[in-house]
Amino acid sequence: MLGTVLLLLLPLAKPACPSQAGVASRRAEALKRLLEVFGMEDPPPPPAHFKQPPQYMVDLFNTVANADGVTKNPDILEGNTVRSFLDKTHGEKMRFLFILSSVAKNEKILTAELHLFRLWPRVTDGPKRHHFCQVSIYQVLDKSELDTPGGKKLLAARLVSLQGSGWEVFAITQAVRDWTEDESSNQGLLVMVQGLGGSPLDPPPLQFASGRDHHESKKPMLVLFTDDGRRGASQPMSGFPGGSHTPWHGSLLPKLTGPRNARSLDRLQPCQKHPLSVDFEEIGWSGWIISPRGYNAYHCKGSCPFPLGENMRPTNHATVQSIINALKLSEGVSSPCCVPDKLYSINLLYFDDDENVVLKQYDDMVAGSCGCH
Repeated sequence: MLGTVLLLLLPLAKPACPSQAGVASRRAEALKRLLEVFGMEDPPPPPAHFKQPPQYMVDLFNTVANADGVTKNPDILEGNTVRSFLDKTHGEKMRFLFILSSVAKNEKILTAELHLFRLWPRVTDGPKRHHFCQVSIYQVLDKSELDTPGGKKLLAARLVSLQGSGWEVFAITQAVRDWTEDESSNQGLLVMVQGLGGSPLDPPPLQFASGRDHHESKKPMLVLFTDDGRRGASQPMSGFPGGSHTPWHGSLLPKLTGPRNARSLDRLQPCQKHPLSVDFEEIGWSGWIISPRGYNAYHCKGSCPFPLGENMRPTNHATVQSIINALKLSEGVSSPCCVPDKLYSINLLYFDDDENVVLKQYDDMVAGSCGCH
């Protein structure tokens, strides 16, 4: 599977005198197939300027995955993709617009959240100092008719403390589903700060950070939890050999050079797991992948000799096949193969084509253990 794709990238596994064009063609084809494994047609271009990913997305990656990207627990994420979008209104204080063109048509929107950073409240004069205000989030239906009932649609409202500062999160799932079905209907969001009874407050005692006037880490952000339907048979992390600190080193690809008798000796070793390092910098992907730098995919290698012991983790079918092969009861029956019998998922944090930060989980990417099948 992935190991087969990776092997194609190795220029050492080549004829005695291959042409440069042939090597380049094989590498291009191999990289294209590797992109397909990651669900992409072309690699996203690196951001034009250095960009700091939103801290929320970095923290989410660290919660979901180990340092090498391997999933800690497959049940943490809702769906297999998390997309973040920054506001495109260029700093309007209470109006926000998020461009969702990078969301694929086959992605199912599970949850959509508006993340706003609440600034320290203004000091108000007079004896009537409120401790709470009402924050209402509206979907803009008609920018020219915002003051009329038909110009906006209420999505979420709740009381917010006027003490302190920090992130406020509002669920706006249905509006985002509408926008992804009809892109032209996306006219943005309006945030209103009101008194406890819904009366307008002017000036509002509460403000949220805008995209223009405040630090990158406090910019308004839309976060989508989606699922693209690509599901495998990955196992939970419990019992994963090596855990989060399993080192990965060396090349993306296993070395195929070496004495012939050494490779023959490998085939005599019992079926077991061996390192298979994937280095994103070596294949030219480090510009758009934020984390991890690479990961250890592992691969299975070795013999499945008769009789198969329990340490070979054989299936019943493999046991029968080894008996038939050993006793030569049928022609053309080979011995069982050493293959992964547990697979784990990995997570990538990366910039997409529009420089939005995406966290995506890919199933069946790491061999957790090997057996004779």
